[in-house]
Amino acid sequence: MAKGSRNSGALSGLRDLLADLKRHDTLKPPSRFRECIEVLDRLDAYDLDSLRSAADLSFEEATLFYRAIKLRAKLDALNAQLYENIRDAIRLGDGRKVLLRHATTSGHGPRLREGTLDGDAYDHLDDLVSEVLLFASPEPVTVELSPDMVAYQPTPARHIFELIRHTKFTERDVFIDLGSGLGHVALLVAICTVSRAIGVELEPAFVECARRTAEELNLTNATFLAQDARDADFSDGTTFYLYTPFRGAILRDVLGRLKTQAAKREIRVCTFGPCTPIVAAESWITFDPAVSGHVSVFRSNKHAQEILSGRSA
Repeated sequence: MAKGSRNSGALSGLRDLLADLKRHDTLKPPSRFRECIEVLDRLDAYDLDSLRSAADLSFEEATLFYRAIKLRAKLDALNAQLYENIRDAIRLGDGRKVLLRHATTSGHGPRLREGTLDGDAYDHLDDLVSEVLLFASPEPVTVELSPDMVAYQPTPARHIFELIRHTKFTERDVFIDLGSGLGHVALLVAICTVSRAIGVELEPAFVECARRTAEELNLTNATFLAQDARDADFSDGTTFYLYTPFRGAILRDVLGRLKTQAAKREIRVCTFGPCTPIVAAESWITFDPAVSGHVSVFRSNKHAQEILSGRSA
């Protein structure tokens, strides 16, 4: 296939995109952050650098690709400044106000990827969170997962923000993410609430990555532990989060440990993904309809205390 025919589709698409973006000077974060990300996604669909250097491009075509590259660089620079401003605010203790405001004003709705459902899809808020938290690439993983353990996958950021907005976290609360991966759920809770946040993760490389992020952002209320959830100390926890980090026997063991904690005090259990119906079937917790979003929130009930004391079968 000739280069000209290979490039013609990209050329036509870019021309249409740039024609649609004559107003691109208004695409400035934070209020237009979502649109910035969507434009960058569309630009990434083209191999701009290769196309610009193609030998058979006319002057008009080369100019078109240059305009696209310039636009990409401009939007990348605007976003980079936004990320650094948010990080500075977090370090100064203003993270809740600033990050939640940006998460709200930048728009909502998933940027769906092929083959994913709405609830599991990622969107522009995941770009925002990953860039603000500046996750370093973790070292190669060292833990071999057992059949009942689930490979790490981050919770879509919009669900975390919804949980934070609708859950009344106080200074007395201790949020524990079981299977915390790179730690972004616990980090966001530490940034956006006055609660302590603890991430429990079996993979040491992930834990080290989360610790570095917390240190970089001055988050003294975020702690990360390289432990098996079956061995971790739950005694301080008031809210526990599970994005289906395990199943089968491990999930049953962890639910048993949570039930023991619920017999001593009221706790909340927040779930996302396939573990939710299994948790919902537990007799010692009740679904909390006051919390919206795709993360389900359950509260322990008196039945748990009655079971432990022998007052109920």
